[in-house]
Order: sequence, then structure tokens, then C-alpha cells
Amino acid sequence: MKRASETVCLVLGGGRGTRLHPLTRNRSKPAVPLGGKYRLIDVPISNCLNSGLNRIYVLTQYQSASLNEHMKAAYSFDRFGGGFVEVLAAEQRVESETWYQGTADAVRQNLMHLGSRWREVLILSGDQLYQMNFQNLIKHHRESGAAMSIAVLPVGADMAPALGILQVDDKGRVVHFHEKPAHSELGPLASDPALLKTFGVEAPGRPYLASMGIYLFDQKVLFDELNEFRHVDFGRDLFPACIRKHKVQTFVFDGYWEDIGTVASFHEANLLLAKSPAPYQFFGDLGITYTRPRTLPVTQLGKVSIRDAIVAEGCRIESADLEESIVGIRSILGANVTLRKTIVMGADYYESSDDREDNRRKGRPNVGIGSNVIIEHAIVDKNARIGDNVIIRHPPDVSPQETEHYSVRDGVICIYKDAIIPNGTRIGS
Repeated sequence: MKRASETVCLVLGGGRGTRLHPLTRNRSKPAVPLGGKYRLIDVPISNCLNSGLNRIYVLTQYQSASLNEHMKAAYSFDRFGGGFVEVLAAEQRVESETWYQGTADAVRQNLMHLGSRWREVLILSGDQLYQMNFQNLIKHHRESGAAMSIAVLPVGADMAPALGILQVDDKGRVVHFHEKPAHSELGPLASDPALLKTFGVEAPGRPYLASMGIYLFDQKVLFDELNEFRHVDFGRDLFPACIRKHKVQTFVFDGYWEDIGTVASFHEANLLLAKSPAPYQFFGDLGITYTRPRTLPVTQLGKVSIRDAIVAEGCRIESADLEESIVGIRSILGANVTLRKTIVMGADYYESSDDREDNRRKGRPNVGIGSNVIIEHAIVDKNARIGDNVIIRHPPDVSPQETEHYSVRDGVICIYKDAIIPNGTRIGS
């Protein structure tokens, strides 16, 4: 295989992220914290770097300040290696005065920045959780002679209606693409299990080949299609056009993959990270997950019981019972704290003694979690202030709610970033 620099990577920063609200109130989807110390954007970038691909652009548009700050701090390469991770923020131009209208339009508006020196363009999503060696995809793409390749995952009938489903011939070439088919339309979309075996996949009960949002294009094909036909969206416009005119090949992947599209999927995926073994590993045979380097103190634990939990660095916990939970960087927990199925994202800073004295005068809790607190089935965003004797819990079928300092989405209580929950507060049952 030729040198990896022939392939440029393009990570899509996503839209408004309304289904992930309130986690996207003040940040874009790829900037949402993950696993105690990471951001969602770290996953696709780490997959690229671990695959030997270090020419990476990240397209951003909505509330990208925190994402841009993270990228600048996390991914700085020496000038002699030729690698880069560069943010391309949405901008209005003479030829286009509109913001991104869709995924294909976002790529079109940045073709001038990409240049034409690449053999392939690898397009990725900024809000998915998986590990893949992209060199295998590139090798498969080149050997098949495809103009475009789509990474696909075998899924069952429960997941298929939420995804794009592909029909393929006996060589894995795509013949049809169906965006989010209804249950009644699934019958003819199922692939023969014998065919999946020829791709090296055993997938009983998972006969539908779903797009993973990972696309590899020959550079000329992508540029020509976007410049000539003004496609707006990949699934609705570009894919059908490419399937009609070019060879579009599937690359079958059968590992762990999760699309972080809702509060429920985000909550569940994070809690799975604390399981042993976790379906997604931050270190393993494919390499580590990279993130922003920090100089933080070691975590101090008092009397703490931990089961299936992650505690990041820089924390101080006096006494606690942690079960199926994640405690993020710089988290301060008082005495007698219980966390169950809860994500505490941590804090961006430590408070000084003067800050704590100011909090006392203003009658507000310190950043962190006070004493005698119970939190269950919740997400506590960064820099939240939760006082003493607080209880936050509820049955999972509670109806959606919006308040000044928290909301309930997908059955999960979400405490807002910088929220203040006073002493003695009761939320839920």
C-alpha cells in the first residue's frame, strides 16, 4: 500500500444536536464529554491516528468554541512530520452566503480547503463510538476498484429503521440504499446469511447491512459529484447518484459501534464503558484513545465502594458508594455520596479557599457534590453545584421536563452545566 498521506480525513462536526439537548446547550455534539476525561471527537481522530492517517480536517458550525479549544490543546503535531488536525469552521463566502444545508453541502463548501492532491477522502462522523483500523477499509476499497466504499454493520430488525440500509450483490457492491426504512419495508432488504459468511461475518438475527456513517471516496469522484450536481445530503442525494453511476462497495465491520444520537444512547454507552470488559476500550490492540493532555493531581479516595465505575484523575472523594457510574475530572464529592447509573462530568477548574468563602457568603454550594447525596439514573454536567442532603432519582418512564437547572430527557435527569442545586433539594421520586 502506498503512503497513508494519500488519504485525507474529514470529520463532520454535526448539526444542532437537538436530540442530545441539554448536553448540547453550550457545546457541539463532538465536544460532549465522554468516559470521564475524553470528548466524543477524540474517538474518530484517535481511529485515524491509530490507522496511520494524520491529515485530518474537522468541520464545525454550531457552538464550536469549546470544540475548537479542545482540538487546539489536544492535537498539535511537529512541523516536520507533515501531519495536522485542523478545524474548518463554517463561513459565508461570495459563492455561498448560507450555512451548511446538509452533510454533502458541508463537504462541498470546504473543497477549496481540501485541495486536489489526495487519492481518497475518508469522511467520518464526530459523534460515534467504535474502533476501526481504517487501513483495512482503504485496502479493501483499492483492491475492489470502487469509486466509493461505505462501512456497514449487520443489525437486527430492531435497529434497522433508525439507520440507512444497503442492498448488495454477491460481490458486496451496493445496488440500493434505503434511508431509515419502515418495519414494513424491511423484508426484501435482508441479506442472505450465506452471503454475509462470504464477507467473513457470522450475524444470526442481524441480516440488515446498516451504514455506519464512514465513507471512503476517490477524491475525483467526490469533487466531481459535489461540484457538478449540488448534492445537499449524503443519504438522500449523493449516495443514490453514486450508486447509479459508479461502483459503490461495502466494507463489512462486525465490532462494537454506537451512534451517540440521543441522551439515552449517550447515557447507556457511557455506563457500558465502566463495565469489565467494556465493549469499547480506551487502550488495546488498535492503540489508545487520545485526548487533551492535562497536569492534574492523582485522585484521592477515602472510604469508597466501587462497582463497575470509572473515576478520572484529579478527583477527591471523601466517602461514597459508586455503582455503574462515571466520575469525571476534578470532581469533588463529600461524605456519604451514592451514585448509581450516573455520569458526573466533573469540572473545568478547582475552586480556591477564597472561592469557597465567597460561595458561603452567597449561600450557594461549592462546585461538586456535597455530603449525604443520592443520585441515580442521571447526568451531572460540568461545574454543577449540588448541595448537601440532595436526592436526585426517579422511575425511568418519567415524562420529559424542562426547569431552570435541570431537564428530563429519555428518562434521564440531566443537571445543566453550571447549575445550582441547593441543600435539601428533592428531584424525582
